Formats: sequence, C-alpha cells, structure tokens
Amino acid sequence: MITKLKLDRLAELKAERVLLMSKKQELMDSVLTPEICTQLEAIDEEFSPGIGAITSKAAELEVRIKEEVIVHKETIKGSQLQACYSKGVRKWDLDKLDGYAVAHPEINQFKKPAKPSVSIRKVAAEK
Repeated sequence: MITKLKLDRLAELKAERVLLMSKKQELMDSVLTPEICTQLEAIDEEFSPGIGAITSKAAELEVRIKEEVIVHKETIKGSQLQACYSKGVRKWDLDKLDGYAVAHPEINQFKKPAKPSVSIRKVAAEK
C-alpha cells in the first residue's frame, strides 16, 4: 500500500476511534440519572482535597529527589522506584560547525549521520 493511502487509512481509523468513544460516552451518560450524577460529584468533592494535597507533596518531593541525584551524580534505587541519573548530553551548534567545515574539511571525518525519525501530524488546513 502506498504511504499516502496508509496515511489516509490511519486518519480513518483515528476518526472511527473518536466516533466510537463518543458513542460510548453517550451511552454512559444515558444511564447516569441526575441522582447518580449528584452522588458522583459529592464523592469527587470529598476526595479532591486529599488527592490534590498528595499530588502536590509528591511533585515537591520529586523535585527534591531530582536535585539530590544531580548533586550525587548517580542513580539511586528505592524499594519501588529509582531515580536514574543521566549526564547531560553535549550539544553543538551544527550550523556553525558546518560553516567551519567549509574552511576546515578535515573536521567532517568526525561527523556521524543522524538516525531519521517520523512523527505523524494533522495536515494544516489550507488558507
């Protein structure tokens, strides 16, 4: 199958998924009586503060853990989680290096080709 046709089929599948999920939500909404909705909202209100507080504490602790791991420069393992240390990746200004290589072609021997990647995105609407 030609790639363009595959992309069109992928778009169709994604649209079918959205439609199916929408129908599912409609059916779920149809069985929820106003009384049940009120009860669900009350349950949500009851648990929201506690969940929010725990989420906030966890986020703050995660920041502190990451800071400590960066200071120690090593992965630290807990009984259930680990904080994996990765040293920073060296980055170069490739445009400037390519310009430098024009005058100093011997530097080209140190180039490594980049592995290509693909991301699927929506086609922008024409104006």
